[in-house]
Amino acid sequence: MKILVIGGGGREHTIAWKLLQSPKVKKVYCAPGNGGIAGLAQNVPIGVHDFAALAQFAKDEGIDLTVVGPEDPLLAGIVDFFQERNLPIYGPNAKAALIEGSKCFAKSLMKRYNIPTSEYESFLDYESAIAYVREKGAPIVVKADGLAAGKGVVVAETLQEAEEALRQIMQDHVFGEAGARVVIEECMRGEELSLLAFVDGETVKPMITSQDHKRIFNDDLGPNTGGMGTYAPVPQMSDKLVEEVVETIVKPMAKGMAQDGIPFKGILYTGLMITEQGPKVVEFNARFGDPETQVLLPLLETDLLDIFVATIKGELDAVDVTWKKSSAVCVVMAAPGYPGEYPKGEVIQGLDKVRDGVTVFHAGTKETDEGIVTNGGRVLGVVAIGENLAKAREAAYASVQEISFEGAQYRTDIAAKAMKHQEQ
Repeated sequence: MKILVIGGGGREHTIAWKLLQSPKVKKVYCAPGNGGIAGLAQNVPIGVHDFAALAQFAKDEGIDLTVVGPEDPLLAGIVDFFQERNLPIYGPNAKAALIEGSKCFAKSLMKRYNIPTSEYESFLDYESAIAYVREKGAPIVVKADGLAAGKGVVVAETLQEAEEALRQIMQDHVFGEAGARVVIEECMRGEELSLLAFVDGETVKPMITSQDHKRIFNDDLGPNTGGMGTYAPVPQMSDKLVEEVVETIVKPMAKGMAQDGIPFKGILYTGLMITEQGPKVVEFNARFGDPETQVLLPLLETDLLDIFVATIKGELDAVDVTWKKSSAVCVVMAAPGYPGEYPKGEVIQGLDKVRDGVTVFHAGTKETDEGIVTNGGRVLGVVAIGENLAKAREAAYASVQEISFEGAQYRTDIAAKAMKHQEQ
């Protein structure tokens, strides 16, 4: 089969890498791809929003399946566009993807289906939002309603921080139209975890658990990013707790959406807070997480292509999804200045020196005559697999030490809290 992967980040590099392990896959194309993807698949210079050109390419090249990585084209209706032209594509349609595209929409579904989450209110005007924040006090969570590349959430510990967040989102429009409406939530306390699932209408096949590290600096300090590293599975999340999440959150959401005429087909990402009252939903996403994908897919034993094809055919219930009994750790190497402004074009050294069993997934890179150079905020995801978290973590950081580019920054505490849990 010939596969087209839409996107050009670390997630898409990982998806292409995993699909190429299937004996049924003949060739993978990636649009637009990146410098690392070019080493295993054919990059195609078409943007993720150029649906007409992407569909024409799929038709001309005889693409058997298109897989969508990022959220933006999903929300914009790429799945609907391809389906209208009888082109096989994996991912939720625009109506279902709105579970990520609008936090208000997601909250309304959770309320209707009795899915545990934080209390909230939404606002279209700044003055009402400010009044509500002052009434509730801090800590409190302020979110842009729409897509903001994982950066539209502010956990305000003080009233001043909450008011500043509202000013930036609603008056300075730092997230554009995504911040036209805000959602203000109670601040939940607990451990934040991710549980992704393959979903086909009402059929739910949960993945192993993972934990992202969103803040730029160690000890979860500094501004939010798209994710600075992750690990899987999460030792502090028991099988019983996973089962509770699946039965009280993921399955009710899938069933409710199907009954409402918006069946979800694709990857349903549930961001969780494990509170004293039990697991509650922080957010839903409509696609693979980034960098969660970089630790989940290397541990997947089942042929990823089989899962994708079964989902499209409505036969996911017949697929046995199994996982390796190992651990994976991903350390993200980012450009200096990220998540603010950052330079591009810095030559990356040492990619050929990583340890055996370590894979480097490229996020923001480009191929040039000088070699592979930086081309984004998050540049690389260095991923190691080990028989346990300690060995995976050691291998990942040893390989990070071998790689360099001007001003590279990364966290040194990825999976550190999990290690403490294991020791207890």
